[in-house]
Amino acid sequence: MATLIVPPVLSSPRDDAMHLYKAFKGFGCDKKAVINILAHRDATQRALIQQEYRAMYSEELTKRLAKELSGNLEKAVLLWMHDPAGRDAILVRRALSGDTIDLRAATEVICSRTPSQILHFKQLYHSMNGIYLEHDIELHASGDHKKLLLAFVSTMRYEGPEVDRATVDYDAKALFKAGEKKLGTDEKTFIRIFSERSRAHLAAVSAAYHSMYGRELKKAVKNETSGQFEFALLTILQCAENPAKYFAKELHKAMKGLGTNDTTLIRIVVTRTEIDMQYIKAEYQKKHKKSLNDAVHSETSGDYRTFLLSLLGPGH
Repeated sequence: MATLIVPPVLSSPRDDAMHLYKAFKGFGCDKKAVINILAHRDATQRALIQQEYRAMYSEELTKRLAKELSGNLEKAVLLWMHDPAGRDAILVRRALSGDTIDLRAATEVICSRTPSQILHFKQLYHSMNGIYLEHDIELHASGDHKKLLLAFVSTMRYEGPEVDRATVDYDAKALFKAGEKKLGTDEKTFIRIFSERSRAHLAAVSAAYHSMYGRELKKAVKNETSGQFEFALLTILQCAENPAKYFAKELHKAMKGLGTNDTTLIRIVVTRTEIDMQYIKAEYQKKHKKSLNDAVHSETSGDYRTFLLSLLGPGH
């Protein structure tokens, strides 16, 4: 499943650290050299480069990068330096603290991750911030959205492919009864099923719902709920069915119209590169008859563009 970036040359972390140091020296930073090295190293290599750099130059590489780079390039590179779980912890914490709370970003990260990814980033969240993820959700989310997020991050769901047909049909009926069949919505049922069931199970529930009632479960969620709660349910459902398609859609939203939502662009490209980027690119091409690389190329510029395109890998 994972599409790993293979470094073009097998270089040692020590060599990489030396080349980075060289790129920082002198007048102005050789950003091309920095991008060339870092964009082509996987999480393990990036961690080793940081260790070597610290040992050789008694300085944190990330601190140096923050000094040498700026703007969107700096944001993207610094986020890339972490491993996936560390990144998720940073993204969610950033979204749930500070002046502008970005509930949508926090919801996207939480609701699109697998139970084992959530478990891992929750542990890091606590060790990095000295505060539990649940505590920050409690503080900033509200209503059904809060209930769903809290249930979702604290339930260990099954991650395998098997589903139980009888339970699938039972859940489809329960959701119909809780939503489209009645006046008003029984949100508790949606929260319970969406937070307790595996991805394979939810995808099967969605198919069963369609064949039983001739309507899409996704449409039912849109009609019956709203706001952040709706976005969370849709994220869980779409990532159960096809995560790559979900992220292709979010990327398209971030780039369409006037101006680009760089925060979203950086978040998705950087966090999915080592997980399912090949699939996302295929879904994007299928839906928009245009490659994701072309879209990113036309919406970004300079070294920032070079870095994102290096992460995306070859265009076709």
